[in-house]
Amino acid sequence: AGHGYAGVRVDIRGSGESDGVLSDEYSQQELDDGVEVIAWIARQSWCSGAVGMMGISWGGFNGLQIAALRPPALKAIVTICSTDDRYRDDVHFMGGALLTAKFGWASVFQLFMAHPPDPVLVGDRWRRMWLERIDAAPLFLAQWLRHQRRDAYWKHGSVCEDYGAIACAVLAVGGWTDGYTNAIPRLLAGLSAPRLGLIGPWAHRYPHFASPEPRIGFLQEALRWWDRWLKGIDNGVMDEPMLRTWIMDSVRPAAWHEERPGRWVGEPAWPPVAVPRRLFLTGEGLRAAPGEDVALTVRTPQSLGAAGGSWCPFGVGPDDADDQRDDDALSLVFDTEVLESAVEILGAPVLEIDVAADRSPAVLVARLCDVHPDGASLRVSYGVLNLTHRDGHEVPKPVVPGQVMQVRLQLNDAGFRFPAGHRIRVALSTTYWPMIWPGPDAATVTVFAGSGVLLLPERAGAEGATPVLPEAVTAAPARSTVLREGQSSRTAGWDDDTGERYFRFSDTPSVVRIDDIGIELENEGGGEFGIRDDDPLSARAELRRVNTVSRGEWRVRTEFVMRFSASRDAFHVQAVLSAFDDAVLIRRREWDETIPRDLM
Repeated sequence: AGHGYAGVRVDIRGSGESDGVLSDEYSQQELDDGVEVIAWIARQSWCSGAVGMMGISWGGFNGLQIAALRPPALKAIVTICSTDDRYRDDVHFMGGALLTAKFGWASVFQLFMAHPPDPVLVGDRWRRMWLERIDAAPLFLAQWLRHQRRDAYWKHGSVCEDYGAIACAVLAVGGWTDGYTNAIPRLLAGLSAPRLGLIGPWAHRYPHFASPEPRIGFLQEALRWWDRWLKGIDNGVMDEPMLRTWIMDSVRPAAWHEERPGRWVGEPAWPPVAVPRRLFLTGEGLRAAPGEDVALTVRTPQSLGAAGGSWCPFGVGPDDADDQRDDDALSLVFDTEVLESAVEILGAPVLEIDVAADRSPAVLVARLCDVHPDGASLRVSYGVLNLTHRDGHEVPKPVVPGQVMQVRLQLNDAGFRFPAGHRIRVALSTTYWPMIWPGPDAATVTVFAGSGVLLLPERAGAEGATPVLPEAVTAAPARSTVLREGQSSRTAGWDDDTGERYFRFSDTPSVVRIDDIGIELENEGGGEFGIRDDDPLSARAELRRVNTVSRGEWRVRTEFVMRFSASRDAFHVQAVLSAFDDAVLIRRREWDETIPRDLM
């Protein structure tokens, strides 16, 4: 406000204090409402008629999706940690394989959409609105699982279907530790509207308080953007490189880093004009020239992937990838010789190789690692491909056992510098638990090395000066009091009786009071993933979350418990949503859903 801007925060229909019910993520109703809200803002006496949109995660998705509808008053957006492709790069699928991260998001989403509105703001009708929301809610996870290929359901809201629909200016922001960064290079390459990209080392947070550091003055950067596109001030913001990004240096592997050393670089255009470095997969490792034809097989234990971390780290605890040595030891590994000079990459590594499999479906996971002289293995990037999706995600094709397939496996974009004295490693596996849900059978994949190639997006150097970004600043947060400090724990181990590998997580109750409005928020949760190395059908997931909201004598609680498993032919979801007014159970919804597997 001190810079002449009005900020408007909107509760989506059916959430917060808004009326109605919410049927799904990014519904057409939601987007139409967004267009109407923008038109309302533009009509107000305090508005110049120029409107911008900014948000992170869901809010970042919204900015892109509503921009594609071209509301006349929308002149610019800032989209943070978002995606242009809801199937290819979101919490639901990766490479045509099922991400278990969607289970956690489904439980959070289901519970948050069952929150009541605030009686202080909506009056006595709060209880009726609350029950209406609970009664109307579908089981969101089952709804998503009914679309296992890239059909019209996922194309809706995926702006990559028509980049040309976006005419307003776009500032796309993300971090290498986040799960959504791949969209930024695609947006820069696909959009024709004015656009800039900014990628730091960060996880799923705003850049002025994100980890790993360094943080930046994101608010100052946003202000420059708004001044240019909402006030028409020619302040030189569009003279910046199209992409400003942090090239990360090598560090010791760890599940959490307070800081990632490196440096800022600028790319004047995207994609850059560069010839990728070709490293061939041979019987001797990664080499600069093809080797003799050799067939190598890989079938990894179902529990491989313990060091994989979260699909989308938040940078507030040990949720990033740890030392990969144990997983590497169980994988099919290709190493370079010791590097004589540093190799710097920026972009998406790609693996092009011939493979065959003895089962359908079958999954191939590729990890790109920086191997230290003592053997420590730092994951730089990774990619997943369900081989039934080898020719695209819209019409998967069964794998014919033994038939040779040419596949292209694109890994996540990365900005990284492999130092001299280290090795570059590609590690291939057929499993990645608990990040990827396994197929119905333990598949063996044959890799035909010799001519298979890793295409590394080697960076030759950028033109112009190194970007200089402002120091992070922020206003004081709303006053709050921590009444109870919660504790988080993450444990992994083996059950000697069942032979199961388990992953357990628990967040004990935390209670925070927002002082200015007297609301107290209590959150707790937990869950467990389990699998036996000899049986992919033993995979299971159980999650529980509880949220309590109170003010004085008013106290409401919602609980959600979900169990997920699979048979050879179907996925199975059981869930219970319970709502309590004080200590009285006023609603209980139960679901028991079976969804056929679709080559997954």
